[in-house]
Amino acid sequence: MIVVKVGGSAGIDYDAVCADIAARWKTGERLILVHGGSGETNRVAEALGHPPKFVTSPSGYTSRFTDRQTLEIFEMVYCGKMNKGIVERLQRLGVNAVGLSGLDGRIFEGKHKDSVRAVENGKVKVLRGDHTGTVERVNTHLIDLLLAGGYMPVLTPPASSYDGVAINVDGDRAAAALAVALKADALLLLSNVPGLLRAYPDESSLIREIPAADVETYLEFAQDRMKKKVLGAAEAVQGGVRRVIFGDARHGQPVSAALDGQGTVVS
Repeated sequence: MIVVKVGGSAGIDYDAVCADIAARWKTGERLILVHGGSGETNRVAEALGHPPKFVTSPSGYTSRFTDRQTLEIFEMVYCGKMNKGIVERLQRLGVNAVGLSGLDGRIFEGKHKDSVRAVENGKVKVLRGDHTGTVERVNTHLIDLLLAGGYMPVLTPPASSYDGVAINVDGDRAAAALAVALKADALLLLSNVPGLLRAYPDESSLIREIPAADVETYLEFAQDRMKKKVLGAAEAVQGGVRRVIFGDARHGQPVSAALDGQGTVVS
């Protein structure tokens, strides 16, 4: 079992990702695809007159502040345009894919945080009306049914709170939780960089290997949203996933390349 998470930033080649996944699926490999959609969500939010707001926590993590209107735009893009676009690609390639959000069947579940602490102008403020959370539980029954029936699950945030409220969750950490729950052999975190860079954005500074026991010590090299990927990798290996690879989704055969060790390998 391989869990593939592909991000939503500019430059990602979804055609290449889907073609590679389809080829491997047809050989009998079992894969689950988790995707993002941040870049397109930002574009749509701007067009709808409700531009995105990003906040930085006191510990240095950047996330999207998700009020109710933002959540609805988020669902429109992630669950609609992005999810169905990927499902359509896979269907054209002969893979019977099924697109679901973490809200469906409560696949991803966690606690609703309605407020967030953010640093603004050097001061810590509490912002209320947020619809975010962290995946604390993965309910695999629906996924198991799909896989047993020959369907490939294509999953995306949001998740469900324990009270049934839609919550925005980080896709990389959700994929890590999924990989742990399914006892996956590998978790691939694919984005628009070749892996974790020691001196971002210098791609020649790629860190090729990270010992599983030392993942969190590499957080100092992670910029912006890459911090969540490193955190997700740490959670995955602590949960028993043998390998996590940060790979490049911009061209070629992104999944195969990552599994061959191209990128940053955590093991």
